[in-house]
Amino acid sequence: MNESKRDKIQRVLQIYAKLSDGCLVNKSEEALNYRVNERSIQRDIEDIRKFLDADAERTGLLNKVIYKRHEEGYRLETLYNIRLKNSEILAMCKILLYSRAFPKAVMADMLGKLITYCTPKANQRVVRELIGNELIHYSELQNRSDFVEAMWEIGLAVRSCRYIEIDYCRLKDKATVHRKIKPVAILFSKYYFYLMGFIEGEEAKRDFSDPVDSYPTIYRIDRIKSLKVLDDVFQVPYRSRFEEGAYRKRMQYMFGGRLQKVKFSYSGSDVCAILDELPTARVVDDINGTKIIEAEAFGTGFKMLLLSQGCKVKALYPESFVEEMRAETERIYNMYKQW
Repeated sequence: MNESKRDKIQRVLQIYAKLSDGCLVNKSEEALNYRVNERSIQRDIEDIRKFLDADAERTGLLNKVIYKRHEEGYRLETLYNIRLKNSEILAMCKILLYSRAFPKAVMADMLGKLITYCTPKANQRVVRELIGNELIHYSELQNRSDFVEAMWEIGLAVRSCRYIEIDYCRLKDKATVHRKIKPVAILFSKYYFYLMGFIEGEEAKRDFSDPVDSYPTIYRIDRIKSLKVLDDVFQVPYRSRFEEGAYRKRMQYMFGGRLQKVKFSYSGSDVCAILDELPTARVVDDINGTKIIEAEAFGTGFKMLLLSQGCKVKALYPESFVEEMRAETERIYNMYKQW
């Protein structure tokens, strides 16, 4: 190794050590200190930057040498940790397994990639062992279709406001229907991914219980038999855009129905179970331990949730909601009596 190359290596290492200690590196000062021109120091800094970018995969830390104009020099800063913590990766794996959203082979592949690329190598074996038994006994859903690529196509159509055409296996009668749709969102709920979209064509809307329904229709993505993204583009004014976050707070079990404001009482021991399931709910009164709750939600799924609470829930307002809940409770009671 010639002397000039040895001097450069020593210079780069010393500048890197100075940056690692949190010191400011001034290009002019370093040039004078090492008796080189400023272009040499600039090349040294670029070499350090390249090393840090390459080392990010090993350390999981994205470190950058950043020029601070007001200080007239360079500092080493950690921008973010590109690796997940052990606790974070374990939590994500457990959530994925609990979701049962994908066929077993797809789930195993996704978990493997997640652990390999997002977990420090020293901890990968531990994470695999902690989820191993659950993966072995993983139960697939009845419909094992691999819909992941179709979901990506739908996502791109949502983003670019492009119409799509689908052949869809309808749940109520298992008939396959053809639909042209304005896709507006993708949501996940209770094992399944759903497409939210507005149907084009009056004929397709004939079966709607509410023909002037202003909310999108719900389609389970794994029931889509064929999908075509069209070149046709639709316009969505910003103030009229579909806000899936706001919609999601009012939707339970992905069952639609009229949006309504209701009041009911809850006499159970854990009101948090209701409040967590109904993000729009709020306790407006407490009468001897019985909570009076107001909420805004879509009817069908919301009623299913409340009926699951049995006698702990009593409908109070509006009258139509009280009658619906009373009739549904009576129907379930009679059904059990026949058993």
